[in-house]
Amino acid sequence: MIVGGSVAVVVVVAFGAWLGFTAREAKANLEEARGHAQIAKDALLDGDTEVAQRSAADADKYASRAYDNTHSIPWSITAAVPVLGSPLATSQQISEVVRGLTHDVLTPAVDAGSTLAPDQLIEGGGRVNVQSLRDAVPVLDQTSVAAQSLSDQAQSIDEATYLGVVNEARTALQDQTAELSKLLSNTAIAAKVVPAMLGGDGPRNYFLGFQTNAEARGTGGLLGGFGIVRANDGSAKVDTLASNSELSLAEKPLDLGPEFEARYGASRPTTDFRNSNLSSHFPYAAQIWKSLWAQESGEQVDGAVATDPVALSYVLGAIGPVTMPDGEVINEDNVVELTESTAYTRFADDNNARKQYLQTVAARVVDKMTGKLSSPQALLDALGKAAGEGRIAVWSADPALQQVLSGTKVGNVVPDDAAPYAGVVVNNQGGNKLDYYLSREIEYVADSCVDGTRSSTVTVRLTNNTPAGEFPDYVAGLFETVGNVPKGTNAVDLSLLATQGATLDKVTINGAQQFVFTGSERGHPVFNIRAMLQRGKTAEVKFQLTEPTAPGEARVPVQPLVDSPNVTVDVPNCGS
Repeated sequence: MIVGGSVAVVVVVAFGAWLGFTAREAKANLEEARGHAQIAKDALLDGDTEVAQRSAADADKYASRAYDNTHSIPWSITAAVPVLGSPLATSQQISEVVRGLTHDVLTPAVDAGSTLAPDQLIEGGGRVNVQSLRDAVPVLDQTSVAAQSLSDQAQSIDEATYLGVVNEARTALQDQTAELSKLLSNTAIAAKVVPAMLGGDGPRNYFLGFQTNAEARGTGGLLGGFGIVRANDGSAKVDTLASNSELSLAEKPLDLGPEFEARYGASRPTTDFRNSNLSSHFPYAAQIWKSLWAQESGEQVDGAVATDPVALSYVLGAIGPVTMPDGEVINEDNVVELTESTAYTRFADDNNARKQYLQTVAARVVDKMTGKLSSPQALLDALGKAAGEGRIAVWSADPALQQVLSGTKVGNVVPDDAAPYAGVVVNNQGGNKLDYYLSREIEYVADSCVDGTRSSTVTVRLTNNTPAGEFPDYVAGLFETVGNVPKGTNAVDLSLLATQGATLDKVTINGAQQFVFTGSERGHPVFNIRAMLQRGKTAEVKFQLTEPTAPGEARVPVQPLVDSPNVTVDVPNCGS
């Protein structure tokens, strides 16, 4: 008995020591896989195909070793033990996802990816190699599908009952696979739409709108200037740069349907450029801009693009500063303040000079973007960041291309599905430029999914940070005098596009109940209030709702203004 017991002890100790050794081996192999994957990614972006392929193979080798470490018979036996084996079971699931990433995503992406290296994709003069993009579509589709499947697999990895380091690895993997899946999906979509939009099938022309988000509009800001982008065989040039005053009031209104007319018709958005983008649904603004330009010039464009000074700051960070005719240097640090604040004071008595100044800034940036680039990767990163924040929006008049764009971030569409939604939209009612000083906070919270409906609250805090001092009336005055409202007061039109089927219980501003305008947009109920926000003051607006317990992740799109608002979402997902 003593001998038998001693043997058992030795076996248990040896088994434990083996598990400890294997765990260290698995961890080391996973770290090696991650390191080689990073090297492969960097080499791919640098166009070094040989290093990328070698590093991808090494990443796959170490990921396979980690998989073998965690799927041996002793490990699997221990992983099956309730509670005790939980971290081992979680480690098995982690290694399965990592091996899938290196084998099914990284390796094929590297094998086909040399043509997508930024220095190969963007050639001299800023020309995009559209054929390389088209050639990459099959492998991008393949890796995008694989990445989505692995992301779903990662999200379902069990949480370990102990060993925080395993749970930290689990969370990191879930975040990274979700991000990778989104990136590859967007890249696959870009490979399908960019060649056609950049003139791969013949010349294409686009209306380019520069939005001044110091005066808020639904898609970002007032249409302050515009240009016409002419694309052909991967090259794009901007001409006809002009201020908004070059767009006359149109004679022929555009029919965007009875719902649009009921909500916005009184503001004449389809004939007056100043109100052309009150809606946050970019395809409406794009179609209006197309119509306005056709009536102004007789030219029918193939689509529309919008951007803003914050996006320009990202671009300048990638391509370097530009110099104005008088020697003034415009860079990533000063372009937003110069174009959205300083210019209004500098040219307070000469509006035409201000518009010419802004036009020159845009022209200098565009010229440098479309010239020889020192770092194509940096420019792509900058454009990606701007697009991710909604600061670049794209619409195509081609229905097939637009169908693809509408499912992406750059489409900037108001979705017409039933999933939880809180679209908070600010429109400037004062005709001034005080939204440069506006900051926002947004919270969307909802009860559990127990019943068919649930209570929810959308809280919006708006703060007027206009500093002390005198400003031109054009900046801080009101378009129409309202009682004894002091200069520097921001007249805010605030809309909430709520979940489809939601009903409003009440709206308060700083606790006081408010009168509400109601309407609908793309199937969403819209609740609208007006607020006079004095200098230095905060208005807390609460929309209290009853909404359906619809399945899907809650969405709170962020209107691209000057600030970067804090957004908090606490809305349970009521199933798929």
